[in-house]
Amino acid sequence: MPKKHDARVLDALSATIKKRRGGDPEKSYTAKLLSKGTKHIAKKLAEESAEAVIDAVSGNKDGLVRESADVLYHLLVLWADAGIAPPQVWAELARREGISGIAEKRARGAKIKPSRKKA
Repeated sequence: MPKKHDARVLDALSATIKKRRGGDPEKSYTAKLLSKGTKHIAKKLAEESAEAVIDAVSGNKDGLVRESADVLYHLLVLWADAGIAPPQVWAELARREGISGIAEKRARGAKIKPSRKKA
């Protein structure tokens, strides 16, 4: 029976990443990334994101597919490093479902921006 190709692969990948934490960096790229810390992982995510953008802009669909997989992998590693489980992100996406992106961003901005009072 062929494997299903759907978002469940992200949960499986996340579980694998979690298992590799603390593993031998000589035998596991994931263990190596995690051992180098948040800044290194974030840098790798930024690099992969830039590569995905370049492929998108240049119309390279196959490249965009490959780079998108790299982006998702490195994002999951960053989440693992930060102690974030995918269901936390899935819940946030579900919370936003049916909400205009403009309205959601406006509401988020209201929470983040400090009020400015004139002296």
